[in-house]
Amino acid sequence: MKQRIHFLFILGIFTLFYYTPFENLNIPQAILESFLMAQEYAREHVLSCLIPAFFIAGAIANFISQENVIKYFGAETNKLISYSIASVSGTILAVCSCTVLPLFAGIYRRGAGIGPATAFLYSGPAINVLAIILTARVLGFELGIARAVGAIIFSVIIGLLMHFLFDKDGKENKGSQGIQASTVDEKERRPFWGTILYFATMVGLLIFANWGKDDSIKIWQAIYDVKWFIVAFLFIFLLWMLVKWFNKDELIQWTSSSWDFAKQILPLLLAGVLVAGLLLGRPGSEGLIPKSWIENLVGGNSLWSNLFASVVGALMYFATLTEIPILQGLLGAGMGKGPALALLLAGPALSLPNMLVIRSIIGTRKTLVFILLVIIMATFSGMLFGHYF
Repeated sequence: MKQRIHFLFILGIFTLFYYTPFENLNIPQAILESFLMAQEYAREHVLSCLIPAFFIAGAIANFISQENVIKYFGAETNKLISYSIASVSGTILAVCSCTVLPLFAGIYRRGAGIGPATAFLYSGPAINVLAIILTARVLGFELGIARAVGAIIFSVIIGLLMHFLFDKDGKENKGSQGIQASTVDEKERRPFWGTILYFATMVGLLIFANWGKDDSIKIWQAIYDVKWFIVAFLFIFLLWMLVKWFNKDELIQWTSSSWDFAKQILPLLLAGVLVAGLLLGRPGSEGLIPKSWIENLVGGNSLWSNLFASVVGALMYFATLTEIPILQGLLGAGMGKGPALALLLAGPALSLPNMLVIRSIIGTRKTLVFILLVIIMATFSGMLFGHYF
């Protein structure tokens, strides 16, 4: 088997070099676009945006217990509390459409209602804090805000509709599978307000390090002029908190978790950037795929273009953050902003592998309804956004 794989690999490489028309001027230009886009990401997004976000994600993984979040999704929990937590869970968990599946299965099999469980299922990957930040940074503030707000609203509406359609099943699930989540008293190593201050300082570092220039707004520009002084103050304050409130083991765990996020995401992001640059080029440039193709499929703001973007997004698997460079290339190639939002709202929360696992947990009928709700809502949200922006 191993020899067969090696043979197929060698055959594939040979075929690639044998048939690729390198004499075609588009090929060298597309390769150059691929590396130029990667360079642009390295210069503009890694140091000031991704690295602080990785440390925030590492802190979330270590100092916010997932059990303390998901225990509020039980059938006995107040609906206002359960849907509120479910709708913003992605900012806490920072998971992709596949990573969220075991968490979803766990809360559903403990007796969580179908409504809060599916709200959590959608919002977990859709409101990934790293993705929201990078969307606003790379694709524009409007798309970043629309993605965050749309994902929160989607999760609540989808959860409520699933509850309304399958309320009887939800009651049966409560009776047959309800298991009370255990609570564990954990000794605080620091005051609660200190933990909040710790997270707020890191978020502040991320915000001010990426504060952009805008001469049209005086207050905005005034903050931009002193942003590095603010960043320096926040960084020194963060170091003081780390020395005063954290022991050596906690710091090691934090940096290790942050490094795990970086190892998991950066290679996939780099691959996504290179592929997007090769196929689509940077905004204003052209890769292997002609702009006319993109304009015909997802250009403008028609029902077809938004529906096409939603369906393709729902079927494709986007590793964390890779949808952003892909969309950056598509927007530069003529994709409308409406279809872009439709893909952002449907893509990260769904994928073909994700659908198959969901079906094994809640059944075919509920899975089909969940998928259709995501696609329909993403399509019409894209059309609405495209109309105004």
